[in-house]
Amino acid sequence: MTTDSPTRMTHRQVLEALTGLLLGMFVSMIAATVVSTSMPVIVHDLGGDQAAYTWVITSTLLTTAISTPIWGKLADLFNRKLLIQIALIIFVLATAAAGFAQDTGVLIAFRVVQGLGAGGLAALSQVIMADIISPRERGRYMGLFGAVMAVATVGGPLLGGWITDAINWRWNFFVALPFAIAALIILQKTLHVSTERTRKVSIDYVGIVLLSASVSLLLIWITNAGSTFDWWSTETVLMAGGALVAAIAFIIVELKVREPLIPLSLFRGRTFSLSVLASISIGVAMFGTSVYLAQYMQLSRGASPTEAGLMTLPMMAGLLISSMLVGQLVTRYGKWKGYLVLGSVLLIAGSALLSTLHYDTDFVLVSIYMFLTGAGVGMTMQNLVLIVQNVAKPSEMGVASSGITFFRSLGGTIGVSVMGAMLASRITELFTAGKDELMAAIAKTGDKAAEVTAQLNSGTLPEVRLLPDPVRSLVEDFYAQAISHAFLVGIPLAVISLIAILFLPNRPLTTMTTSERASADAAKDGHALEEAAEVAIADAEALSGAPTGAVSVVSHDSRGGASDVRR
Repeated sequence: MTTDSPTRMTHRQVLEALTGLLLGMFVSMIAATVVSTSMPVIVHDLGGDQAAYTWVITSTLLTTAISTPIWGKLADLFNRKLLIQIALIIFVLATAAAGFAQDTGVLIAFRVVQGLGAGGLAALSQVIMADIISPRERGRYMGLFGAVMAVATVGGPLLGGWITDAINWRWNFFVALPFAIAALIILQKTLHVSTERTRKVSIDYVGIVLLSASVSLLLIWITNAGSTFDWWSTETVLMAGGALVAAIAFIIVELKVREPLIPLSLFRGRTFSLSVLASISIGVAMFGTSVYLAQYMQLSRGASPTEAGLMTLPMMAGLLISSMLVGQLVTRYGKWKGYLVLGSVLLIAGSALLSTLHYDTDFVLVSIYMFLTGAGVGMTMQNLVLIVQNVAKPSEMGVASSGITFFRSLGGTIGVSVMGAMLASRITELFTAGKDELMAAIAKTGDKAAEVTAQLNSGTLPEVRLLPDPVRSLVEDFYAQAISHAFLVGIPLAVISLIAILFLPNRPLTTMTTSERASADAAKDGHALEEAAEVAIADAEALSGAPTGAVSVVSHDSRGGASDVRR
């Protein structure tokens, strides 16, 4: 249980406390978005193929997903301010180190460490927000979060594209360093949260290992099945079976340990269980769509990294506008369910429309599809965390908040892996089926034929915009078909999300912060203790035959005599 002061913070105090937190979030977002449009170029320069591209993305998502509940549990046990500073340092140092990678293996390794820090920033920012802002008032400050998201999500890809085209892609990994230093200084000066925890510290190490093993085996299997080995093979039995065994063992451990990593008691509440189900599909839409839209723009429409950043603005606009507008409406009227339902409907529509993309689809239509998807994510993503925090116990705020973030990240990680596997399989089929047509197009390139053939047969992602016209249009068409095929994954998951949201209990949002709720619960427990003591006294009186309210208690005074104290 926290011992935060229940004193309500003023608007100015909240803004001061949020300054460093917002800057920390900005650092994590800008470090992630600045490389989004450059990733096809980065993987190409490092000699990576489609599987390497997928793993560069999923390695970060994997460790983010695994570490999120760990950070959330630590937030219930340790100083949250110190934890978020540690997470920020890990994230930024790993990001900077990735800039020195000489091959995709080293890049993936540093991206793994980067994910550890990202998990902390994602989990702790939500927990600390609940410490200082009540669920009902959260929308009042969504404009600030929206502004940070706007600068990072819109400016990051543009900045990353410009750096890649004008300087070198490696500098994308270094731009966050000055912001990180500033964030650490401001966090130290402005963020004041509880440093005391009354519960004895007990970390579920076995649970951490089992969860990591289960998720890792599952993702390695999804990524490699169908390419490195067959779907039905010994490797599948070992990996999928190992993931299942580790998951079952994890559940058993969580039922027995004193401080479980993810308390299974949380799933007894309908709000948490249904929010988890909805968050998984939101993660697929949020991560999978953004990752493969960047590929679509560069591999199917011949865009440069800078142009790809500009072309994905409609999705970011939909996300930002919807999240800011809905946040304000939630604070003003206290209603949230209608917005979640609308958001999930928009998500279904956006996912379905994106699965129809071709290399020559009118870009106005592509922009509408992206905007609808972004608006759906914006209406649902943060509000699912909000409603879980609204009903979670103050002592479990960390694990409840990080639990939703974990399953959203897990959904995104699995989604990206599945979509990458589908894309790789489909692109191989298309190149095989269109081999004769492709060879005829290559023959028309004259003296460039040998160079084009070598690039397409190299196994690395091609720089489509640099290919000669006859070949370029064919390759763009192949990649467009493969990417739109991968987007099919999001449709059934978006439908499941809508069903889960429809059954969410429509509970009103509390106007109390986590600290105030903890204080109120403590006062309630104290009052209940007093009532129990009075009942015990009454029972004792009845047994002794003394009149009610007049129990004689003999005590010795300071002179050694006896004094009779009556109630």
